[in-house]
Amino acid sequence: MNAEEVRKHIYDTYGVEGDLPWADDDSTVFRHKSNRKWFALIMFGVDRARLKTAGEGAADALNLKCEPELALMIRDGKGILPAYHMNKEKWITVVLDGSVPAEQIKALIDVSYELTVNAKPVKNPKPSACKSSKV
Repeated sequence: MNAEEVRKHIYDTYGVEGDLPWADDDSTVFRHKSNRKWFALIMFGVDRARLKTAGEGAADALNLKCEPELALMIRDGKGILPAYHMNKEKWITVVLDGSVPAEQIKALIDVSYELTVNAKPVKNPKPSACKSSKV
């Protein structure tokens, strides 16, 4: 799956459009409508050295919440990694370069969505600071 396919899957499955919370970055956050909690983050053009994965150049990546036990079992050092810029115990990064099968990515998105659906709402969300995404 690539970033556009992930965006489309999230919209088709959950009816959620991404937003762009940072003015100088195209990273796209997907939040629950009810509590505004993140369940997915697409990052574009992340240097593979920063992701600590094989290969050269940059890759798009997807951060997802994950049960710590599952995260330990599925991290392979290639396509599923400890989270980049997130809690490495409770989040994973999936490299969107074809190394992880689409069905596995969809299942991991489902896990992330379910883990965050009942979280307490964000206090005083600032939706005006966010702009809609056109991944």
